[in-house]
Amino acid sequence: MQILMVGDIVGSPGRDVFKLGVERLKVQHKADFVVVNGENAAGGRGITPVLADELFAAGADVITLGDHTWDQKDIQSYLNREARIVRPANYPPGCPGRGWTTVNSAFGPVTVVALIGRVFMTAFDCPYRTMDALLEKDIRPGSVVLVDIHAEATSEKTVMGRYLDGRVSCVAGTHTHVQTSDARVLPKGTAYITDLGMTGSRDSAIGRDLESITRRMITGMPEAFKVAKEDVVLEGAVMDVDHQSGKARAIESVRLSMAVLKQKDG
Repeated sequence: MQILMVGDIVGSPGRDVFKLGVERLKVQHKADFVVVNGENAAGGRGITPVLADELFAAGADVITLGDHTWDQKDIQSYLNREARIVRPANYPPGCPGRGWTTVNSAFGPVTVVALIGRVFMTAFDCPYRTMDALLEKDIRPGSVVLVDIHAEATSEKTVMGRYLDGRVSCVAGTHTHVQTSDARVLPKGTAYITDLGMTGSRDSAIGRDLESITRRMITGMPEAFKVAKEDVVLEGAVMDVDHQSGKARAIESVRLSMAVLKQKDG
């Protein structure tokens, strides 16, 4: 089966290019299943139930979240009732929602797990022990398992990829909003990329208006960061996974420009 994983959606520009581009990518790459990181979908900070429903309607099968999970106050009850959206599994016990989910596809069940890193971030529970526990007790061996590791440090993502190699179908990094060029299948059959990239404005600082961020960098003064709107792209990766063994056969990064999409639609 072909699986599309999409990097962090930032604000309305990211939502717009996802809505316009996901169907084209599904046709172009014959994608059977779509996972998107939506934790910056609401103005760059978190996601709302309305926006999550919009992403599902546009073609997302599962939405993953990260460190901005709780930024929108009305999201907690939604996470409890909507099984297709997952916050990091290594959040402390008692948090609303779930850290993993299994969704049916044309090729059978697909399990998606969200994790959050600890290097240069808040001290969450151990993501390695969390995955070990899930794989030992909850996730069927040999099934299709996709992991979104939402982390700051490339080293932490690399280690997670190697740690899970052969035990899951894919480990894809999110959070840094810069697509890496290291997409590959690891020795034991796990597809890996350090960061899927960003679905939002490239004429920006990770999706935010350059002018306001530059002032903050120079002066150190508090500044409201607006979502940037120019040179909008959808970034992510497409992987070929054997749905019977759960092993990956190939992975490639993808980038689709809003400008190109509008030209073709016109």
